[in-house]
Amino acid sequence: MTIHLSSLGQVYLVCGKTDMRQGIDSLAYLVKTHFELDSFSGQVFLFCGGRKDRFKVLYWDGQGFWLLYKRFENGKLTWLSTEKDVKALAPEQVDWLMKGFSITPKI
Repeated sequence: MTIHLSSLGQVYLVCGKTDMRQGIDSLAYLVKTHFELDSFSGQVFLFCGGRKDRFKVLYWDGQGFWLLYKRFENGKLTWLSTEKDVKALAPEQVDWLMKGFSITPKI
């Protein structure tokens, strides 16, 4: 099953390592306090831990939060390591990230 995250709304990548033990309330609080974004806005927030073989998605659909969790059996994500930063992703960047490709251009 494939979920096209970019079809849900603007996708934000939360850079750096996130404690993957955190649940909905902790991640929503992180979005609000550290990045001054509204987790109730219908935007999609991606979080990754230190192992980079799994990530979480936080999404508000107007009635409640969705918390999705994916673990790759093979390969790792190319995750931005800048701490305390969040990046808005274009739809194609979301697709690249989910396929394991880098989302930053190489020169």
